[in-house]
Amino acid sequence: MSLDSRPDTKDRLAIIAGGGLLPLHVAQAARLHGENPFIIALANETDRDWSAFDHTTLGIGNFKAISGVFRNAGIGRVVMSGAVRRRPDWRDIKPTLRSLAKVPSVLSTLLSGGDDAVLKMAIELIETNGARVIGVQEIVPELLADIGTLGRFSPGTEDQADIEVAEAAAIALGHLDVGQGAVAVGGRVVALEGAEGTDAMLERVVKLKADGRISSRRRGVLVKLCKPQQDLRADLPSVGPSTIKGAQAAGLAGIAVEAGRALVLERPEMIKLADEAGLFITGIDRELLRGMR
Repeated sequence: MSLDSRPDTKDRLAIIAGGGLLPLHVAQAARLHGENPFIIALANETDRDWSAFDHTTLGIGNFKAISGVFRNAGIGRVVMSGAVRRRPDWRDIKPTLRSLAKVPSVLSTLLSGGDDAVLKMAIELIETNGARVIGVQEIVPELLADIGTLGRFSPGTEDQADIEVAEAAAIALGHLDVGQGAVAVGGRVVALEGAEGTDAMLERVVKLKADGRISSRRRGVLVKLCKPQQDLRADLPSVGPSTIKGAQAAGLAGIAVEAGRALVLERPEMIKLADEAGLFITGIDRELLRGMR
C-alpha cells in the first residue's frame, strides 16, 4: 500500500517486521486494540503477507528511507518484532543527516558487538530519526507469560532440578550476549542457544540423543530467559507451537519461560499441543533465581 496513506494520528504505530509469525501476531493484536499499524517489512527477512496492512519493504540498514516513512505516515511509536537472520553489510547502511555522525560506532558494533549491542544501536538510530521505540508488551500485554503452569501438566521433582540448572546456564549465556535458552537433561546442561535459534538448538538435542551422547531415558527441560542486560523493548524470548513440537521431538518433559518477560505465541494452540504431548509449560519468576542474587 502507498506510503502516503493518511495516518489516523501523528503518534501512529509502526512495526518493523523481521521473520517469523510474531510480527503478524503483534500487528493483528494491535489492530484489535484500536491501532492502525504501518508495517516496515525488512527485505530478505520477513516471510509474511502484509497486503492487509499499510506497508512497505525496506533494507534493514536503510535508515534514510525508514526516516521518510516515519515522516510521511505520521509515525511516533515503533515496535521491533521478529527474527533477523543476518546483519546488514556496511554497504547496506544508509544514514540520515541526523545519524551520520554515528556511522563509525554503528560499523564497529556490527563487526564486533553481540546481538544485544546491535539491538540497542538500532533503537538509538530509530529514536535519533524521530520516533520512540516501545516494547511489544506495551501493545499486546496479553502475550506475556504468566507465573505458574499452563495446561494440564506440571514439572516434577526431577524437572525442577533441571529447570534450576538450565536457569543458571541461561543467565550465564545471557551475560555473554549470546542467546536466551538452555536445555538441561538429568541435572546437566546439554545445549545452549546460539545464533541459530531455539528450534535449531532443539534439533541438536534430538541428534545428541539419537547418537547416545545424551541419555534417552532422561527427559530434560528447555528454559528461556531474558538476558540480564537486555533492553526489554526488543527481542523478548518467545515460545510457540513450533517450540512444543521441537521439545517433543527432543524427548523433553517441558518448557520453562520467564514470566512477565517472555512471549507466548498462539497460546491456545500451544497449550493444546503440549497437553497432547504430555509436556508442561511453566512461567518462572526470575527474581527468585539464585544466580541473580
